[in-house]
Amino acid sequence: MRIVHTGDWHLGKSLEGHSRLDEQEMFLNFFSKQCIDLKPDIILIAGDIYDTPNPPARAEKLFYDTLKKLSRDGECISVVIAGNHDNPERIVSAWPIAAEHGIIMAGTPRTLIPTGKYGKHRVVNSGEGFFELEVNGESVVVIAAAYPSEKRLNEVFYNESDDEEKRQYSYVQKIDKLFRKLETNFKKDSINITISHLFTLGSKPSGSERLSCLGASFLIGTDILPRGADYTALGHIHKAQAVDKTGRIRYCGAPIHYSKSEAAFENLFYCIDINKKTKLTKGIKTDNSKEDNLKHRYNAFNVQPVKIPVFKPIHIWNVESIDEAIDMCRKYSDKESWVYLEIKCNSYIREDQIKEMKLLKKDIVEIRPVIEADEKKRTVEMAGLSFKEQFIEFYKMQHGNTPDDEMVEMLMSINEEEYETD
Repeated sequence: MRIVHTGDWHLGKSLEGHSRLDEQEMFLNFFSKQCIDLKPDIILIAGDIYDTPNPPARAEKLFYDTLKKLSRDGECISVVIAGNHDNPERIVSAWPIAAEHGIIMAGTPRTLIPTGKYGKHRVVNSGEGFFELEVNGESVVVIAAAYPSEKRLNEVFYNESDDEEKRQYSYVQKIDKLFRKLETNFKKDSINITISHLFTLGSKPSGSERLSCLGASFLIGTDILPRGADYTALGHIHKAQAVDKTGRIRYCGAPIHYSKSEAAFENLFYCIDINKKTKLTKGIKTDNSKEDNLKHRYNAFNVQPVKIPVFKPIHIWNVESIDEAIDMCRKYSDKESWVYLEIKCNSYIREDQIKEMKLLKKDIVEIRPVIEADEKKRTVEMAGLSFKEQFIEFYKMQHGNTPDDEMVEMLMSINEEEYETD
């Protein structure tokens, strides 16, 4: 049985207001071609398909067009679960059409998958949070635990008066109870798979995962995950990694660098081969017995990381002067990349200088001056300044120019409303 594990696509995500859809389309084309060559039996997509509950139309089209390619006319089963960024109802809305192509979608940890035909395969048994597949003559049991929040489980995890330690304990208890029940559906002679979207102890998160709901309370030990799984496919962490010694519990990571803190990560997806069968072997003949054929079970397991190209890298340029920054922009004007510019300077960067940089090098994400005076980083004395003046000085320090009047007026209006409320 060959399985591919991917996730955290975040279709529709932007970088400081810059769309990443072109890169995402390049990734999906690459992924589709790789899967055509690899010919997996099952593809696991472990949540955060989209970056927002209401993704742009182009993001949805990319998703469904890709699923159709991955299907190989129903030869391949795709299992899709919702992550914390996804709208569970939107994820499962295409169910009737998706099933024809072998696509199974779970919006919540309690989603009930209807039995019946999926592409050229069948779901032969199911209950809340799990289903059993018959794929090319083999039995596969899948626990599909989409993002397990309070709302999606329809349970109260803790009281508002509980401290952080008690909240963590309550969450772990609830998830432990859920997984202990679900793991009873695993079968000895089946290939047993878990797919979920959550944080585990031992994983190393990156800078761009935005925790919602319970924040750090969404954290469980790997021992809480369903026991007896031949492979556990996780989403939520953007850095690909194994979180146990066996290598059978893994985060696939994100396929694209979604923040500058992720720029050094190696993007990849996993191709897993599991051979779990019973075969007949020759028995041993003794004086008191006749030779028998003996049943022997074996479980071969192999994981192969498949590297994803960086379609448009994120670069951080640290330069010593405004002139050097302009020269860098000119030198790399034709190179496709996102750029964060950090410029050491003794004065604020003028508007015409910023304009020149952006004309020379497109896709500059941020220009941040590091103001120096007398060889020390310049600080602005805030004491005695009004709130408005403090904001203007702070903005100048961060962005190198003054905020426009509309922004200042909006901030002052909000501040006045807060003052009136207090």
